[in-house]
Amino acid sequence: MIKNIVKDINFLKNISEDMTQDDKYIIDDLNDTLLFNKSRCVGMAANMIGYLKNAIIFEDNKKNYQIMINPKIIKKEDKYEAEEGCLSLDGTRKAIRYKKIKVEYLDALYRKKIKTFTDFEAQIIQHEIDHLFGIII
Repeated sequence: MIKNIVKDINFLKNISEDMTQDDKYIIDDLNDTLLFNKSRCVGMAANMIGYLKNAIIFEDNKKNYQIMINPKIIKKEDKYEAEEGCLSLDGTRKAIRYKKIKVEYLDALYRKKIKTFTDFEAQIIQHEIDHLFGIII
C-alpha cells in the first residue's frame, strides 16, 4: 500500500525497533511507496511511512530495489561530507558519510547477509539507517 510520507520531526526523532516476521507487511508498503515516489527518491526508511521498525529500501546501482531488515553498519571507511535531500524534509543539508561501508542485515526472506557497499549506494544506505536511529540530517 502506498503510504503518506511522514514529515513530523518529533516522530522521525524516535528510535526504531527491530522488525520481526510479524512485520513483513512493512516490506510491501516500503516497496509500493518508494515506487510511487521513484522520480524524487532513491531510498526510504520505515519510519518515513509511519512504522518505527528497522527496515529500509533503496535503489541499487542496477536500478533494482533492495530491502534491508534490521541493518547494522559494521565497518566504515573514507569519511567525506555530502549534501543530501529527504522526502521528509524541505531543502538539502550537509551530512558526514563514508565512501565504503559493510552492512549486516536480513534480506526480504529474513536471510542473514553481510555485504560491502560503496559510493552513492553506501551514501543512501547511511542516510536511511540514520533515520532508524532518529538521526535527521
